[in-house]
This record gives sequence, C-alpha cells and structure tokens, in this order.
Amino acid sequence: MNLFSLRYFVTLAHVQHYTRAAEQLCITQPSLSHAIAQLEQELGLPLFEKRGRNTTLTRFGEEFLVCAERTLATLDAGVESLRRSARGEGLIRLGLLRTLGVEFVPRLAAGFLKANPGREIQFTFHTGVTRDLLDGLAARKFDLVFCSQSGEEHNLTAVPVQKQELVLITPKDHPLAGRGAVNLAETLPYPQIFFEPRSGVRPVVDRMFEQIGAVPRIAYETEEDQVIAGLVAQGFGIAVVPYMDLLLKLDLQILQITAPSHKRSLFMIHDSQIFLPPVAADFRQYVLGRQVSANKNT
Repeated sequence: MNLFSLRYFVTLAHVQHYTRAAEQLCITQPSLSHAIAQLEQELGLPLFEKRGRNTTLTRFGEEFLVCAERTLATLDAGVESLRRSARGEGLIRLGLLRTLGVEFVPRLAAGFLKANPGREIQFTFHTGVTRDLLDGLAARKFDLVFCSQSGEEHNLTAVPVQKQELVLITPKDHPLAGRGAVNLAETLPYPQIFFEPRSGVRPVVDRMFEQIGAVPRIAYETEEDQVIAGLVAQGFGIAVVPYMDLLLKLDLQILQITAPSHKRSLFMIHDSQIFLPPVAADFRQYVLGRQVSANKNT
C-alpha cells in the first residue's frame, strides 16, 4: 500500500466513475483499475462494486474511506506546515533574561512582525537565568536565547547585542546613599546581596571584586534582579546590579561605580550545529541588522 493508492482510492470513492476519476488524477483508466485491484487484493476485501455505469463503495470501502481521508488530511497538513516553514513562516521560540523582556526583546519581536506583514509568524517567550537558558538551547527547547554569557561552554554561537551598566543600589538611609558615585572598595564593610552562581551576571560581579583583590560580605544570594532590588529596598543589604528602570520605582538609592572598570554584555545565542528554522534565521538577521544600524548612529 502506498500514498498514490490511497489518493486513487479516495478520488474514485468521490467521483464514482473510473474514467472520470482517471482523468482527474491525470492517469489512464487501466492504471487506476490496476491500482485499485492491487489495493483490494492487499486488504483482502472488495472496496467497490458496480452500480450500472457508476462505481460505489462497499461497506468495507466506506469504512476504509474514513481512515484514508484522515491519513491524507494529516499528511497534507504536515506537508503544508513544512512548506510554510520553508517560506519563512511559523514559530520562533525565544529564551531571554527577564530584564530583557521588559522592552528590548518585545520591541525586536514587534518590529520583526511589522516588517513582515504578509507572513504567518508567532513567538513564544520563556524567561529564566542564563544557565537554564543555555541548557534549554542545548536541549533544543529554544531557537535563540538572549542572555549574558557567550555560551562557549556549550559550543554555541554568540553575538553581542546590548551592553548594560552595572550600578550599586542601597537603601535610602544607608551610609553610602548620599554619594552620587562610589568605588567598589568602599562597599566592603557592608553586607551584600549577590546573584546566585547560575546567574550570568554573577561572574561579572565576581571579577569586579577580584580586580580590587577583595572578598565581599555576601549576606544573601538569589537569581532574580527584581528580588535583589526588593531586598535592598527593605534594608537586607546593598547590591551590584544591572541598571533597569524598575530601580527608579523602588525606595532605594542608585550609585554609579567609578572603579574598577566593568562591562556586562548581553548576547543573542544560537546553536550553529543545529538547523535554524528559516523564520528564526530571518529574525536573527533582523536583530543583527538593527544592531548594525544602531552602531552606525552612535
């Protein structure tokens, strides 16, 4: 049994005439008759019977027609789905840091949709810490991730797409709160709230303290920027965090860090050893194009 036989059978079942069905299928009548005879022989039951000049289904043919149509419909849907993907349509699965989900990634996704009005494109957005996002990419749960490490340990391909300023945040009544800027060494006497080791920003902060040859007093560790900001606002400690607009809404003080020098890069990462769906590849090129334009304007 093959797909041609199924299509021949379904067409003849609807047309109920060998000659007209053969014409519709663009084959000869003997070819159609032979294919149906082989199918009936394989199944061991007659599928058609003559009614005058027409051909009608037997009750076994009626039963088999339901199965054949369902099978062909499923196959046709799968073929059409792959064709849409080949045309650059379909689903783009993104993993991202929560802070990038406030504006940066949504703005890119909205711009891409606006630039492709005639294509059926959908996004999924999954947030998490850097380590989990990279593991998810390696497990093929995402097409692209936006996070703060280059992904070298996974042999992934990373392109920097944004830089974030790191700042010190303190409670409003903290001894350092009256300063507009601070050297990191001045934070050493005070308990600090750190990102947990799985976070992508943790190695950046660790390196900053290594540069001044000091070990901070870590009072708490957690994974989310917002949680750290909330704890600082309630007096649990001070913290080095990426700048985000949320900080302006909380009861805390934001200080620039004058030394040591620091830089946190954010990356768009994908696995170059795995086929990237055309629609995801197009989105990646769109993001890269936006970055080139932004660099030219700065």
